[in-house]
Amino acid sequence: MRTKGYKANKVNIVTLGCSKNLVDSEELLTQLRANGREAEHEGLRDDAGIVVINTCGFIDAARQESIDTILRYVDAKSQGLVEKVYVTGCLSQRYGNELEQEIPEVDAFFGTRDLPRLLKTLKADYKHELVGERLTTTPAHYAYLKIAEGCDRPCSFCAIPVMRGKHVSEPMENLVARAAGFARNGTKELILIAQDLTYYGLDIYKKRNLAELIDRLADVEGIDWIRLQYAYPAGFPMDVLDVMARRPEVCRYLDMPLQHGSNAMLKAMRRGITREKTEALLADIRSRVPGIAIRTTLITGHPGETEADFEEMLRFVEQSRFERLGVFTYSHEEHTHSHTMADDVPQEVKEERQAELMAVQQDISLEINQGRVGQTLPVLIDRKEGGYWVGRTQYDSPEVDNEVLIPADTAYLRQGDFAQIRITEAAEFDLYGQVAA
Repeated sequence: MRTKGYKANKVNIVTLGCSKNLVDSEELLTQLRANGREAEHEGLRDDAGIVVINTCGFIDAARQESIDTILRYVDAKSQGLVEKVYVTGCLSQRYGNELEQEIPEVDAFFGTRDLPRLLKTLKADYKHELVGERLTTTPAHYAYLKIAEGCDRPCSFCAIPVMRGKHVSEPMENLVARAAGFARNGTKELILIAQDLTYYGLDIYKKRNLAELIDRLADVEGIDWIRLQYAYPAGFPMDVLDVMARRPEVCRYLDMPLQHGSNAMLKAMRRGITREKTEALLADIRSRVPGIAIRTTLITGHPGETEADFEEMLRFVEQSRFERLGVFTYSHEEHTHSHTMADDVPQEVKEERQAELMAVQQDISLEINQGRVGQTLPVLIDRKEGGYWVGRTQYDSPEVDNEVLIPADTAYLRQGDFAQIRITEAAEFDLYGQVAA
């Protein structure tokens, strides 16, 4: 029985997980609207009769969030608040058959590469001329640019190849055209994403071609910042650093997940690199691009991780002094090599180690931030919130890194504009400043 208020043919897309999932949702949104369908992304009015949930299946917490979201909309369907619930994305790709049995109230499940089939179910045509085109759901001044799909890396703990398939690069001319389109619509910052940026081009150009791609994107008029996320350390293409040092459009920022600081764990994780080679790479990066901010992520509690392994990782963080750091607890993932090992580190120990690492990083981050006090930096304004203009420096990616807060009663700024901000105060993970006179 229908209840009043919802529109039977309107589609609401709900996205969970990473920025790569967000790009997929934006492409679905673009296709639907090109078909004349009323569609929105995470609509505030909650009046859509059809809900598409784009799920994440990466780790335990993400899977649980996805399942909870599915159940919430299934419950809404039972109450007559929505008519159809469809599920797509990584969780659906990985566990579609099981989910169909466990949650039969969902109208259909789709995998990560089932966009044409999903559109057909939604009574919309798959428009080939729109492949790669999309309406962004981020603020207009920044956009994610997915340069490849899938991953060929053999990391023992990671199920992404199961969910996303083998690495497939997007042709360079398509990416440059897409960037130009973003720029025409007001985008100033491109955030390059992939499961592994450094593999870009190997499949279609028979060489690592990330440096050339960045160089060509930097030529696009209107693009002021290009940011690199998710670079793999083993076999890192050093010519990328030459472009970064030479082109002012390329942010002095590199997101490079390193996962551990112990040789024993790096070997168990099948990372293809040692701690010594990692340290040499970090030194080389910082030498060739002075002032670069390196962001990394680490994992605590991988099978076999001893207290000595953890202490080695702790010392690694203290010595490396990463500008940005995130820490995950190990998640025992089916269909991975690590799943063949005993998950022998108790969850409370994983979390204790995670907290200890972040406590060390908090002190490092505060010291680095205090070194910014007195500097004047270009800041891209993201939004106004709680009496402050909130922005970011080139050393910070949206949602995961530091922000710069400028009292709104001291200056008039605009979302999407750059402002020269003199840093007046530093906290562990934020900076405060005033517009430079």
